[in-house]
Amino acid sequence: MPRSKRPASPARDLSDALGERLRPPVAVVLGGPREVADLVVDLPGEVVCYQMDLYLADRLRDELAEVGTAAQVVTAPDLWDLPAEFQTVIYPAPKGGERGLKVDMIEQAFHVLRPHGILAAHSAYEADQFFPGQLKKVFGKFHAPVVTQNRVFWAQRQADRPRRRHEMTFQARYAEGESLRFVSRPGTFAYGRFDEGARALVETMEVRSGDRILDIGCGCGTNGVFAGRRSGGHVTFVDSNVRAVALAEQNARANGLTDFAAVASHTLTELPDRGFDVALANPPYYAQHSIAQLFIERGRALLRPGGRFYLVTKQPDVLGPFLAEVFGRADPLPRRGYTVLSATVRA
Repeated sequence: MPRSKRPASPARDLSDALGERLRPPVAVVLGGPREVADLVVDLPGEVVCYQMDLYLADRLRDELAEVGTAAQVVTAPDLWDLPAEFQTVIYPAPKGGERGLKVDMIEQAFHVLRPHGILAAHSAYEADQFFPGQLKKVFGKFHAPVVTQNRVFWAQRQADRPRRRHEMTFQARYAEGESLRFVSRPGTFAYGRFDEGARALVETMEVRSGDRILDIGCGCGTNGVFAGRRSGGHVTFVDSNVRAVALAEQNARANGLTDFAAVASHTLTELPDRGFDVALANPPYYAQHSIAQLFIERGRALLRPGGRFYLVTKQPDVLGPFLAEVFGRADPLPRRGYTVLSATVRA
């Protein structure tokens, strides 16, 4: 049964405000899978949907199949990795989304547009104050059709402008070790800082010389880099966010790691079972614990006998019993407002 449209949606607002200005080929930037699918069915011609996360990209493909559209889904660390061939770029910005990522996507959208192509941004807020300033800064001027109550803004690419990469570099250290430098970017975990949960994980982990390390949900790679420098052995960084994987690779190389791999995956099935001595897991706190449970189950399979698993969480009462069920035992250690759960693979 075809699903009904919601009363108010980016698709309705954009159609009312811009009409024939929405010319193909069209790129849709990020956005929730359901929201993007509802939007795409009303767009003309060729449509490419850009996502940064493999999990969300697969969910979007399912949603697009349900509505019967042939739109293409592409994942890449940067929007401007796509060719500069679009007449229209649409950015359905989420409510409460990361400001730095919005700034970055507006900047990058400019560079995938053809000359005189337009960026149409849809805000979740009435009387939005963010997009006018950012669009004017990047495109020179902007338009806000009155029919959308300041939810839709659009701007047209005119002259060229140099590319500007939005990123932050931060210093991090633990115990009495040396301070290391890491590059981070919007849209990845703990942008611009060494998160207290990650710090708790690194301070708790036991890493021995020659250990093979697995950094699950690696973000920009801080945990795996610290562990790899201690062990001197191989490190595998894995994350579903392809920008995070690119950053982990960059930071590993910049901090002197020579034996490492960076893998983009949201299932962890691409990695060899029993291939690691230590697994470090820093799961996000959403998705009804399903991601943390995946990290635990696959972490158990990926560790060798005697291998050590560490997971940092603020929900030990939920994840501790599950970890104990999978490994046979889970030991909690409160630290820095978090709990690090540890377990060992029995021989």
